[in-house]
Amino acid sequence: MKYQILVDSSCDLKSDYIKRDDLGFKIIPLSIYAGDKEFVDNDSLNPREMLTAMHESKDGSRSACPSPEAWLSHYDESEYTFAVAMTSKLSGTYNSAVVARDMAKNKENIYVFNTLATSGTMQLVVDKIVALIDEGREFQEIIKMVDEFIKSRNLFFILHKFDNLVSNGRMSKFAGFMAKTLIIRPVCTASPEGTIDMVSKSIGSLGAYKKLVELAKERCTDFKDRKLVITHCDNLDDALKIKEMLLEVCPFKEVDIHEMRGLCSYYALEKGLIICF
Repeated sequence: MKYQILVDSSCDLKSDYIKRDDLGFKIIPLSIYAGDKEFVDNDSLNPREMLTAMHESKDGSRSACPSPEAWLSHYDESEYTFAVAMTSKLSGTYNSAVVARDMAKNKENIYVFNTLATSGTMQLVVDKIVALIDEGREFQEIIKMVDEFIKSRNLFFILHKFDNLVSNGRMSKFAGFMAKTLIIRPVCTASPEGTIDMVSKSIGSLGAYKKLVELAKERCTDFKDRKLVITHCDNLDDALKIKEMLLEVCPFKEVDIHEMRGLCSYYALEKGLIICF
């Protein structure tokens, strides 16, 4: 096999997202710990059960990135490997994949992308890699084009709870305090550096969704060339509402809505939404 794509489980994809004999695809799982219970973020994980265990635990909870060995064990399964990792600013996953690359015998044929984001953005990156492979692009050319593609993507999220982002140091306590109020609903984004920025504070969820549409219009105009990915934590109704509101003014060429896996559910918590394009 000439090419394979490895992606960490914060991508919110299932392991059958790509089913091709000529292209390998595997998801490298993170883990979530609720007290003494470990939840491996594989296809069989039930996020609702994980969140219930987390809420019931008196000993706190945390997430853990994959070990270098988890990446390394797959690096020799193809001639060339593209590893797709969530932002290095909020997780050790990217660094773990890089350490594994440096340990690999074929390290010159392995490239680790820092997507500067998570969830749907990683899906868009995977899609871009596949499209370039199908165009017949060479390894180094794909690397250059995908790194530029990453810089042009957008990620927004609207959450009802910020507890785990704050307690695990992914977000400031002030932002978490703002989100705890019953009236204010922040709209946050992935910064160009891959950190979390609060870009607006709206009254209620509908106000936040309207602001999201405004921000989308400000960020880009080439919607007919872009795919919209909305992931949600047990909140399909609002995901569909956001889709409807966006499509009224932003004619995306394609829309994909699906549930978050374990890692993103852990940080987004119930009713959380991530919007990427």
